[in-house]
Amino acid sequence: MNEVQLEVAKAYPNDSGRGIARLDPDTLLHLKLSPGDIIEIEGGKTTAAKVWRADRQDWNTDTVRIDGFTRQNADVGIGERVTIRKAEATKADKLVLAPPEEASVQFGSDAAGMVKRQILKRPVVERDIVPVMSSTNHPFMRSPGQAIPLIAVETKPEGVVLVTEDTDVELREEPISGFEKAGGGITYEDIGGLTNEIQRVREMVELPMKHPQIFKKLGIEPPQGVLLHGPPGTGKTLLARAVANETSASFFSIAGPEIISKYYGESEQQLREIFEDAKEESPSIIFIDELDSIAPKREDVTGEVERRVVAQLLTMMDGLEARGQVIVIAATNRVDSVDPALRRPGRFDREIEIGVPDEEGRKEILQIHTRGMPLSDDVDLDDLADDTHGFVGADIEALTKEAAMKALRRYLPEIDLDREDIPPSLIDRMVVKNDDFGGALGEVEPSAMREVLVEIPKVTWNDVGGLEGPKQKVQESVEWPLTTPEKFQRMGIEAPKGVLLYGPPGTGKTLIAKAVANETNANFISVRGPQLLSKWVGESEKAIRQTFRKARQVSPTIIFFDELDALAPARGNDMGNNVSERVVNQLLTELDGLEDAGNVMVIAATNRPDMIDPALIRSGRFDRLVLIGQPEEEGREQILDIHTQQSPLAPDVSLREIAEITDGYVGSDLESICREAAIEALREDSDAEEIEMRHFRKAMESVRPTITEELMRYYEDIQDQFKGGSREGLSPDTRDGGRIGFQ
Repeated sequence: MNEVQLEVAKAYPNDSGRGIARLDPDTLLHLKLSPGDIIEIEGGKTTAAKVWRADRQDWNTDTVRIDGFTRQNADVGIGERVTIRKAEATKADKLVLAPPEEASVQFGSDAAGMVKRQILKRPVVERDIVPVMSSTNHPFMRSPGQAIPLIAVETKPEGVVLVTEDTDVELREEPISGFEKAGGGITYEDIGGLTNEIQRVREMVELPMKHPQIFKKLGIEPPQGVLLHGPPGTGKTLLARAVANETSASFFSIAGPEIISKYYGESEQQLREIFEDAKEESPSIIFIDELDSIAPKREDVTGEVERRVVAQLLTMMDGLEARGQVIVIAATNRVDSVDPALRRPGRFDREIEIGVPDEEGRKEILQIHTRGMPLSDDVDLDDLADDTHGFVGADIEALTKEAAMKALRRYLPEIDLDREDIPPSLIDRMVVKNDDFGGALGEVEPSAMREVLVEIPKVTWNDVGGLEGPKQKVQESVEWPLTTPEKFQRMGIEAPKGVLLYGPPGTGKTLIAKAVANETNANFISVRGPQLLSKWVGESEKAIRQTFRKARQVSPTIIFFDELDALAPARGNDMGNNVSERVVNQLLTELDGLEDAGNVMVIAATNRPDMIDPALIRSGRFDRLVLIGQPEEEGREQILDIHTQQSPLAPDVSLREIAEITDGYVGSDLESICREAAIEALREDSDAEEIEMRHFRKAMESVRPTITEELMRYYEDIQDQFKGGSREGLSPDTRDGGRIGFQ
């Protein structure tokens, strides 16, 4: 008989719970199968599944993709081999289903019909676990999107049977024993975007448990502990649960704070008991969540209890005689706070970082959280994955929930909340649209950014008038590396690290930074110089470190330092207080250490470039220095046009003429003129309908231009110095000349 041996891989996110096996076209041809046929899968046990074709990336890989339930029915794990052959499925006359022991389920009136509709045309073998999706109007509620495992107690006839319209489906309420692990837990299909991490954890955990002889042959002891660390919400606890479920090991969970007791010696006693139980029931996994709360650095804590708990944990981990059969997995999002004695080989041998998912990972997580959702055709998960950089798994879950709630609000007016039942026709009509996700995106922000989040500004390049030259330079330095990095790779050069915008006040430096953050669709962290400075030693530097750390976690990110001269003045002329010197040093090291930062760009703005520490203005730190000077006549006309878009102008108003006579006025001055003109018109007549030219002339009398000749000369001198690369040539009188402009 025709059969093949293939390696088991995890299912695609959307296939979970559907009884599907994915094979590549060559295998289908070899076994003379076409999509929709039934196959037998033989591992430790035999089960059946319906065949579909695998995606192109899985062709010629000799794998079969099946979900956790099918793996359990065949009694195999990921990476093991199964035998696959074509099955002759007979129509089922009768199918009896019952819940496993740990699930107590009450079935409603139409439960059997409901289940039957879900499992129509599905192949079943006696003793199989048949997952049934719970939904909102389901007779037995679990969380929607979670499958409820039911066990096929009896099938007539025996062998592989197919559920059809004529099958008599019977549900029994009394649970069936012998199915401790009835797939109700979390499988690898419930984890998105962590393919490599899952692989590494499985090497550490599954191999020693299932094949201890490999380690004996190599003459080494199996690893003992895995420390998962990374930002909150990335799936550390989820991964530990899935591993425990898939290895069918006993699972002991320690939530850090729970074991701390006020009685002397009791905390250690509880730890010992858990380790002893785990040893008795091996193979087992002990999972310690929030490790930093029970094993902090001993020199940093004042409490005696914490020190004793750390010591007890160390001795328990060193003294695990049944090595390999008891594995400790710990999770923490503050890996630097954990006692260093735990972080050595022989205790936590492997530290695996579970980071923020990339675009591919985000798409997979979106598929997992939307697999039970009725999505409309206009929802494009690829676009959503692209729009959610910096989001971790928990954020994406919150996003899908929020989108579903927004969809629900659309249907609320049609629902009579006093009635018990909602008409099925309405439920069938409900869909989640792209606009719902768009609205949800505005409300859910990445959790790693909550403390420092500045909304992505709503300013676009159209709101920036004039300044064509500076705009072009900023786009080259910031937008290109973030949106089309391949250009720089093609030329064999590195993108600039930072851009310093300098020029007189009010010319639009901050505006340009906002526009570029919006156009690149990057996360935007705005740091105003003075707010980082603290009276406590070391706090200011810490604030800078954290800003850069956050930026790296949620890249692509633009960090914008406003008023850089306040934060990083030239070192050496600081009287008695060396905070700013330390801040400058910290800033220098962060900028130099950005090699591993990936997509973090730094933009700074200042109107006192002569006060900034020269070390910051060299290549490799702020590489590009862009002077944002006064706007030309054409630029002024554009700025006036932007600020009068919403204003009712009289026919005699000529913006061109205003632009001609406003030499020396910068963007903020022109905005003031527009505002003053409107107020002038209202002052003259409170019912005025439009603003006339004379109002603008009057307004110009009360608004003084920012730019004076001395001020412009000062910036041009600085620009010449920057071009020459030297700063020393700035003569004292020029510096004083600069000050004149600030009086």
